[in-house]
Amino acid sequence: MWIAVSPETPSDWLHHPVAWSIVHKPPHEALGALEVMDFGAIILDLPIPGWTSAFLLESVQRIAPGVPVLIRDRAATLDEAVRLAHLGLYQFLPAGQAGLDRIQEAVEARRTSDLVQLACQVESEEWQRMLVGSSREMRQLHHIVRLVAGRRASVLITGETGTGKEMGARALHLAGNRRSGPLVAVNCSALPETLLESELFGHVRGAFTGAFQNRIGRFEQAQGGTLFLDEIGELPMELQTKLLRVLQEREVQRLGTSDTVKLDIRVVAATNCDLAQRIAEGRFREDLYYRLNVVPIEMPPLRRRLDDVPLLASHFMDKICALEGIAPKVLTREVVQRLCEYSWPGNVRQLENSMEMAITLSGDRKTLLPADFALPLPLLDRHPPPPTPVVAVPDCGLDYEETLAVIERSILEQALRKTGGNKSAAADMLRLKRTTLAAKVRSLEPAVGF
Repeated sequence: MWIAVSPETPSDWLHHPVAWSIVHKPPHEALGALEVMDFGAIILDLPIPGWTSAFLLESVQRIAPGVPVLIRDRAATLDEAVRLAHLGLYQFLPAGQAGLDRIQEAVEARRTSDLVQLACQVESEEWQRMLVGSSREMRQLHHIVRLVAGRRASVLITGETGTGKEMGARALHLAGNRRSGPLVAVNCSALPETLLESELFGHVRGAFTGAFQNRIGRFEQAQGGTLFLDEIGELPMELQTKLLRVLQEREVQRLGTSDTVKLDIRVVAATNCDLAQRIAEGRFREDLYYRLNVVPIEMPPLRRRLDDVPLLASHFMDKICALEGIAPKVLTREVVQRLCEYSWPGNVRQLENSMEMAITLSGDRKTLLPADFALPLPLLDRHPPPPTPVVAVPDCGLDYEETLAVIERSILEQALRKTGGNKSAAADMLRLKRTTLAAKVRSLEPAVGF
């Protein structure tokens, strides 16, 4: 379906055989329709009183990026046509002609582009759907995943709570040559210390009270695939020692037996705590840290990639609506702006939860509104106050040279006072040569009393 933006329905399109597929709207109604409907092409029939061609083109592109825009303007000059082409215009239609054949070409081009993009995603980019976003931070993350996914080296994923560390681990697994093997995840903070060792390494019957049968540990379960150790900073010190040995020897020993099993796995660990600080506090082994941190990956907080918020919101909306069995809803510009202005202390996880709540509160309404989102914390301050000036310039002005002399005198006096009048030490403190400092002191005497 196409949309023709025109002050009135163009008469030469009324009786055309394919005119049934065109929606005619004046500009304000057309821009509103673009927010809630998908069109194969957009035709601007100009001139329209009160609207310039460039402004209308930019407005359409902002609301419906990627949709081809064609213009038919009976008053346009060649220079105007060239300028609009640089702004992203798909094609200029001949004046006085319907140009429906060229519109059909634009629609087919859009359809072909969408199919190619979809095919690429389905065939080879499954892991990229785990890392939603096109910001500089996410492009950099995609690049690192491509580089290390096929290696066996251990990876340590760091980041705040809710940034998607587990999704990063899954992306690494799917992008590598172990994608056909298992991905086994262990939350090191969710299991009691008494059970965690058996959970990781396994045990044989009779190894301890309650061990009524043999059990394969998570390391063995991950053979040929990836073992993901989440919240690695919470691992008890005794188990850190045993984990280090397993990583060094590439073999595991079940509790209750001296037999060992060779391992062919890739280990990915994750933490939201500062492991360097824990090492300094004696709560994490330094040698284990270096063994895990062969390739470091940071999951950036959402406040550092706010450009990804609209894409993430749309992704979560489609996912949640599919799980609920309802039609996808519409995000208005007000909602998108509100979401992009929020600081998201809970990161991507908070955004997903907010989308689920908004979809629930919207009921049968197709459009999500700002009131559907409860964001109690303050919005991101995009315009912080300017820093306090070192010297305030009064309305009546000041003497520039005299003011500089006062500042210089104050700096010299402070440095000499701190060093007890030692000019060499004062020169070192101010990153000056001693001769330079001495000359400055002489020029300011007797103001500088040392």
